[in-house]
Amino acid sequence: VDDKYQYSSENKDNKVHGWICSDPPVGFWQITPSNEFRNGGPFKQDLTSHVNPTTLAIFVTSHYAGEDLLLKFKHGEVWKKVFGPVFIYLNSVPDGHDALSLWNDAKEQMKKEVEAWPYNFTASDDFPKSDQRGKVSGTLLVYDRYISQDKVPARAAYVGLAPQGDNGSWQRESKGYQFWTTANEEGYFSIANVRAGEYNLYAWVPEFIGDYKYEVSLTIAPGSDIDVGKLTFEPPREGPTLWEIGIPDRTAAEFYVPDPNPKYINKLYVNHPDRFRQYGLWERYNDLYPDKDLVYTVGVSDYRKDWFYAQVTRKTADNVYKSTTWQIKFSIDSVAKAGIYKLRLALASAHNSNLQVRVNNADENPPLFSTGVIGGDNAIARHGIHGVYWLFNVDVPAAQLMQGGNTIYLTQARSQSPFQGIMYDYIRLEGPSSFKLLELI
Repeated sequence: VDDKYQYSSENKDNKVHGWICSDPPVGFWQITPSNEFRNGGPFKQDLTSHVNPTTLAIFVTSHYAGEDLLLKFKHGEVWKKVFGPVFIYLNSVPDGHDALSLWNDAKEQMKKEVEAWPYNFTASDDFPKSDQRGKVSGTLLVYDRYISQDKVPARAAYVGLAPQGDNGSWQRESKGYQFWTTANEEGYFSIANVRAGEYNLYAWVPEFIGDYKYEVSLTIAPGSDIDVGKLTFEPPREGPTLWEIGIPDRTAAEFYVPDPNPKYINKLYVNHPDRFRQYGLWERYNDLYPDKDLVYTVGVSDYRKDWFYAQVTRKTADNVYKSTTWQIKFSIDSVAKAGIYKLRLALASAHNSNLQVRVNNADENPPLFSTGVIGGDNAIARHGIHGVYWLFNVDVPAAQLMQGGNTIYLTQARSQSPFQGIMYDYIRLEGPSSFKLLELI
């Protein structure tokens, strides 16, 4: 199977793509030096090319996100936005044996275009030139008292300016412009070439759950240079980590991605970092778990081998789909007499799903927690390892836990199609805050 979704790319990486013809040896490339006009932020995935030689300039779509990213207007609302410019680059070589060198040349040209952004040849007043834009810089630190008593640099944090909104609202934003960068080893960031306007400063930090938002709105004027100083992100945390599954990186890439069915295999993605781009991987769940659903035992199981990359529906012999319930088994040596344990559920994707949580009672009704129907990113069908990020924080009363063995049941309750499901990013169970206080005493 070869389909357009196998050529998807995150906005932050989608700067140059195209085609090579061997006879004659000619390259056709689309170079997009900036993501400022694309929707959904730097991690929004979108198409680059169709399976035939069709190159796509994608600006606004709901792919890998759902209805939240569709443009919606109120009666009489005035709106405009500049898309592009996009650069079409053609190159050639005399000898067809050197055709692959056209790709390296295209990447070098892309670097030149990125350096030249924003272009100054445009005549429209709606496209501000470099001297009509502003800059924001600062340093982001992270403070998680259960990891370190000191603030630590937000290394490799993604920091951006986007239209004003709530924490994480940038990933559902289509109407405005966004400007993103990556912090260095010291947590320092600098965002240049920002269009004039009103923004919030947002961030998320790999290896930490949650979103950061600087509560002071920023007004960017032409030529402005704003230093916000040192900022501190305190990620969600109530108590010490009792156990965790996965890596908080907003993708399911670290979990078990199966080999594809041989009849579907695309050789492009064999031994490739993006091996999840293969078609039909969701069907392998039935193959690997033909009779019973996944059971994960903390301290014994390995999430890289034993946690399937997506919790999907189960197809029965009569072609009916059933919901699935995964189990997490774990032990607690000493349960707090009172207090609240906290279950953190970070989801990398959800499509028309309802995730229900039960503790030590698989038939509990109503469940301890339910997300309700969430998601529309369809990342499972589109061979993506993530869609829109979700974070749910579930209170687990100490009275529901037992000394010794415990089980958490995770049920994806909707089951009308093979693509209803979720991808987990990271799961963590925290003890009550008193646990840490007792340790300190």
